Amino acid sequence: MLHIHNLSVSFGGEYLFKEISFKLSAGNRVGLIGKNGAGKSTMLKIISGEMTLDTGQIAKDKEISIGFLKQDIDFEEGRTVLEETYQAFEAIKTIESKLDHINQQLVERTDYESDSYNQLMIDLNDYQHQYEILGGYNYQGDTEKVLKGLGFTTEDFEKQTDTFSGGWRMRIELAKLLLQSNDILLLDEPTNHLDIESILWLESFLQNFAGCVVIVSHDKMFLDNVTNRTIELSLGQIYDYNKPYSKFKVLREELREQQLAAQKNQQKEIEQTEKLISKFRAKANKASMAQSLIKKLEKTEVIEVDEEDNQVMNVKFTTSKSPGKVVIEAEDLSKAFGKDTVFKDVDFLIERNSKIAFVGQNGQGKSTLAKIIVGELEHGGSIKLGHNVQIGYFAQNQAEYLDGNKTVLDTMLDAANESNRSRVRDILGSFLFRGDDVGKFVKVLSGGERNRLALAKMSLTPFNVLIMDEPTNHLDIQSKNVLKAALNNFDGTLILVSHDRDFLQGLADSIYEFRNHQVKEFLGDINDYLKYRELESMREVEKKDKQKKQDKTATSNKNDYEFQKKQKSLQNKLSGVESKISKLEKEIKKSDQDLALKYEEIIKQPNFFDTYNAKKKQLETLMKSWEDLQVEIESL
Repeated sequence: MLHIHNLSVSFGGEYLFKEISFKLSAGNRVGLIGKNGAGKSTMLKIISGEMTLDTGQIAKDKEISIGFLKQDIDFEEGRTVLEETYQAFEAIKTIESKLDHINQQLVERTDYESDSYNQLMIDLNDYQHQYEILGGYNYQGDTEKVLKGLGFTTEDFEKQTDTFSGGWRMRIELAKLLLQSNDILLLDEPTNHLDIESILWLESFLQNFAGCVVIVSHDKMFLDNVTNRTIELSLGQIYDYNKPYSKFKVLREELREQQLAAQKNQQKEIEQTEKLISKFRAKANKASMAQSLIKKLEKTEVIEVDEEDNQVMNVKFTTSKSPGKVVIEAEDLSKAFGKDTVFKDVDFLIERNSKIAFVGQNGQGKSTLAKIIVGELEHGGSIKLGHNVQIGYFAQNQAEYLDGNKTVLDTMLDAANESNRSRVRDILGSFLFRGDDVGKFVKVLSGGERNRLALAKMSLTPFNVLIMDEPTNHLDIQSKNVLKAALNNFDGTLILVSHDRDFLQGLADSIYEFRNHQVKEFLGDINDYLKYRELESMREVEKKDKQKKQDKTATSNKNDYEFQKKQKSLQNKLSGVESKISKLEKEIKKSDQDLALKYEEIIKQPNFFDTYNAKKKQLETLMKSWEDLQVEIESL
């Protein structure tokens, strides 16, 4: 399908990659991975033809079509959702315009016997035939089906694209790519502005895509669920294996260990051969043997070990003084933009050291609530911060707040105070800005580098409540892992807005779900939340919610705070009982094994059977309690 041979690209005299080769074939779902700045986006631009290569060749099949989903979407203002999506049908729209022109001419003209009028009739027939072949009579229906499949309603079709959030506009772009039926799809960080529902839908589509897909993504779970091949760009070289991301990393490490072992053995052989050469050179009758060993040594191909780029940033957030028990409390909170209600009648109470994740569709108010908490937006109802609360806030577009005309060093110095000004260079170094990097202007930094700088700037100020809105956008996988470790070590209260399921795992102990103008709390982490719903996609969650609403049984108490407290209490009791049951079952199993293996020795122990029978009786009691609790929970 497409073959890249001996490709080299350099910037400022330094090679981004040098003499690399690989092929793309139908059915390949490639994860293109590497650190920020490794050249992933550049590679996509080269494959798409947007960027020329320094040296090398690109050979591809004739009439191959390539669709390119970029990080930044630039829609023309003034178009509706339908009008923008119709841009996928350039050839059809061109013929449609010609047909409109011909039909207008046929209405206006009266020279029915002229040659030019006759030519119009011939052109009309030809264009109608082309229009039918290209699917002109079906494209509008197909467009509506795809848009509805992506979550748009019929009412959305005539709305202007600039009234939608970034995630929804990304869906429009995805719809265009799907409707084009491209042979190769190039997706540059497609999950950056998508909610979990959209990501799950995209995973399903890509798994069934017949062509070739090349994906740049820092979402490990997305890569594992979608790809069947991984190409890593590292230090100017590529490592290409037919494995999804996690299996690729294991294989790479195993191969590197094998290389190290082989290199070590070879070095021993070389040292031994050199000793023999030195020994034989001194003896006349062994000179020919020495020469033979020298030639053998010269022909030996030295085993090289794959280089590893192990540079990672070092993130640490300093906790300020301890706040009161309640850090944030909201009552009857509401927010609307004009006539559009984002959420209403929202009540919640966040206690000290809580770890919370905001999840839900784009446009449901996750970022809006974060901005309300930090005081950036007006709102209805009340929201109060607790005693001694000091908030650190990382906005979704945090990198945009940086002054592009300042250098990296000046950005940090301007944000520093007298106590940490002397440590600015050390802090920048821990975020991988070293040497000449600190003199770079912010405007030339990549998206990942800007995010790292924004995080470095945040680390200058202590806080006890940290609110982060999509902090992993543009960060490479290593940097995300480091950030996750830093957040796990943060002693304060954490509120995370994120769509990255892998990143959220283990970080949050409760979920705030944003849906249908409401905010509901779910006790548990992201995995518990998805398991609780017993659904594979957030879209199915929405369908199930609608079915529940249609059910005439009373379910309104599920939104009640007292219900949440009761449910939490029962769940805690159930967990305690399950823990005791598990412990007793292990003890009884151990006793059964002892009886089977060393009966004579066991029966001599005083009170063995009394203890054994008591444990069995206790287990029966606990099992009855477990059943009662399950019935009570289900009855809710």
